Amino acid sequence: MNALKKASNVTNTFAKRWAQFVIKNKWYVLLATIILSMGLGSQGAMEFDGDYHVFFSKSNPELEAFDALQEKYTKDDNIVIVLSPSNGNIFTKENLVAIEELTAEAWNTPYSSRVDAVTNFQHTSAQGDDLYVDDLSYESANKTPQDIAEIRRKALKEPLLVNRLLNEEGSVTAINVTVRLPGEDSAKEIPEVTAFIRSTISNFQEKHPNFEVHSSGLVPLNTAFFESSMRDLMLTMIMLIIVVITTLILTRNFVSTLATLVVVMFSIMSAVGFVGLMGIKLTPPSSVFPTMILTLAVADSIHILITMLQKMRKEGYSKHEALVESMRLNFMPVFITSLTTVIGFLTMNFGDVPPFWDLGNITAFGMTMAFIYSTSTLPALMAILPVKTKQKTENTPEKFGWYTNLGLFVTKQPVRLTIISIVAIGGLTYLATKNQFNDEFINYFDETVQFRSDTDYISDNLTGIYNVEFSVGSGESGGINNPEYLQKLNEFEDWLNQQPEVVHVNAFSEVARRVNRSMHGDNESYYKVPANREEAAQYLLLYELSLPFGLDLNNQINVDKSETRVTATIENISSAEMIDFSKRAERWLEDHTPEAMHAIGVSPTLMFSKLGFRQADSMFKGNIIALILISIVLMLALRNFKLGLLSIIPNVTPVLVGFGFWAMYKAQINTGMVIVFGMTLGIIVDDTVHFMSKFLRARRELNYDAKQAVIYAFETVGKALVTTTIVLLAGFAVLSTSSFALNSYMARITVIIIVAALIIDFILLPSLLILISKKSESKENVRSLQPQIQLDK
Repeated sequence: MNALKKASNVTNTFAKRWAQFVIKNKWYVLLATIILSMGLGSQGAMEFDGDYHVFFSKSNPELEAFDALQEKYTKDDNIVIVLSPSNGNIFTKENLVAIEELTAEAWNTPYSSRVDAVTNFQHTSAQGDDLYVDDLSYESANKTPQDIAEIRRKALKEPLLVNRLLNEEGSVTAINVTVRLPGEDSAKEIPEVTAFIRSTISNFQEKHPNFEVHSSGLVPLNTAFFESSMRDLMLTMIMLIIVVITTLILTRNFVSTLATLVVVMFSIMSAVGFVGLMGIKLTPPSSVFPTMILTLAVADSIHILITMLQKMRKEGYSKHEALVESMRLNFMPVFITSLTTVIGFLTMNFGDVPPFWDLGNITAFGMTMAFIYSTSTLPALMAILPVKTKQKTENTPEKFGWYTNLGLFVTKQPVRLTIISIVAIGGLTYLATKNQFNDEFINYFDETVQFRSDTDYISDNLTGIYNVEFSVGSGESGGINNPEYLQKLNEFEDWLNQQPEVVHVNAFSEVARRVNRSMHGDNESYYKVPANREEAAQYLLLYELSLPFGLDLNNQINVDKSETRVTATIENISSAEMIDFSKRAERWLEDHTPEAMHAIGVSPTLMFSKLGFRQADSMFKGNIIALILISIVLMLALRNFKLGLLSIIPNVTPVLVGFGFWAMYKAQINTGMVIVFGMTLGIIVDDTVHFMSKFLRARRELNYDAKQAVIYAFETVGKALVTTTIVLLAGFAVLSTSSFALNSYMARITVIIIVAALIIDFILLPSLLILISKKSESKENVRSLQPQIQLDK
């Protein structure tokens, strides 16, 4: 007991002396923190990276496999331009001419390496022993109605076109532009391509208003990531206005609002400096750091200011006395909440998504600086600026406040409230297990984003936008001409086409069948893979020599002709279904083909599908470590092992409650929500620490029993907890409007968790504190308690 008192005295003495030092040297402290924040801010540089690759660590096995596939063939960053004529028929002279024009212009796209369209599709035909490979429709302006009818017939029978570049009705078509980005500066390359494509589409629509145009692909995906980052960064300004208004309303003091604003701005400036110093490139997840810091930094200031204003208004303290007393009461709780918040955000480094590493590290640094500024700049400013408050007159009859009444309500029925809380939490925890993981990257964006709406249109009217690719080897150089290899590849193609989720399959076996038919006078009975290796090799060579520049088979065949690329385009399906499809295909190859043909499925779609599960597995360890560390910190800070263990309950249950409500709202979670436990753990602790610290002060310094201490805690910290919760809700509510689902879903569930945390800390926590207290305590009638209890000075 003596050790506890000694530790408490040391903490109180330090906080008191620090407050007195800051007040005495207020101008010097203010100047020093201005120089510090300005110095850090001057190092700030915010660059954006919209490349989807940033979501994957360099050691990510799916990324390594995908990069290896692209090294064997050609990189397939692309833009799909989808055209829908108003007459519902692609095959008219005017429409084919327009498609030809746009196809020709698409070749001018920066870094373009290939343009595929209906008009330039390489159609094979035979005349005697000669193989002819021509554009399906060239010089369309000169075509007769009979020619166009024949082009339509050929196109709608072509497996490589239908459900890929042409729908089955012939009413919608696509132009696929493949680009080879150098990868030296994605912040320059991607906008350059995007600007050209948007300008080209705009000019096309001006000239041909009868066409409806939509675009998708990996380049538009990267653009959507980049533009989402910019939009979410702009949310900071909206949040700043809301925080200022909210703080002013809740504190009813202009000076305290100004001081809070200064602390927040200094914290954000310092974080921006950290971004520049560390060379971090911002992405959609990490670009929300200003909103995070702004929202969380306010909490530290609010606790100090609310206590100070209470002391001045209710207890007649002078400004400097109230400031010193507020620092004494709040220095350690603010330090603990800042430390636990930093720990929570740093756990994001356990995950497998680099943008969340950046978000965690930037926010952790910002919160560290927020603690420094809230315990130095804030009291210095409050000491300098005039603070006017209305003091309560002595003749005013004492009335129980709202927080006292809430305390009285809890202390009367702790057992009943505990049982009700446990039942409710148990039910919601059960519901939380019903959430399913789904990480479709198209759904990262809401319907207000053009990329999302265009992609949905393409998926509904032309083809799927998800795919899985396989690099199927033959085991020898030139082995793709081996009839046995071709036959097995053909069987794999057929199996893929039979799968319910598959929309289209692009495989070399289709090319082999088509050329074999053409080399036999277009006889349909020869529409099969060649049975002779020499014939197959000769046909392939002849076909390749007939192809024009830019439309070769390098995207399907590797250099030494030992492997071919199979691409299965599939419907929009969930992450789990995507992974299951890939495993089924891999298993089919293992069961039906030689070992050399065994291959694993790869694609950006599959990478994103697996990313969330990988992130969840890796974050689980991080969350356990964070929980243990935070519990140890609380045990040491509260200097009570039993209460430290007890704190785990109000710190963990809000997350379970949050995911329980989420199961009723969406029942689906994504990669962004996986980090919520670690992130909100530090935020939730704020309520727990401040309530328990006030409870323990009443017990240790005023010798109150548990019920009296609970009411004291409600009276002294209740308003501050409600105020900080409202500010946090405002901040995350703004973030929930983000068009980027990883951020908006994370913010929405955080709002639920923050509300649950306040309710649990106001109902379950005080009930438990009363129940675990010693039975030997005096049972003074609680109703006779006065609402205001003054600490010994």
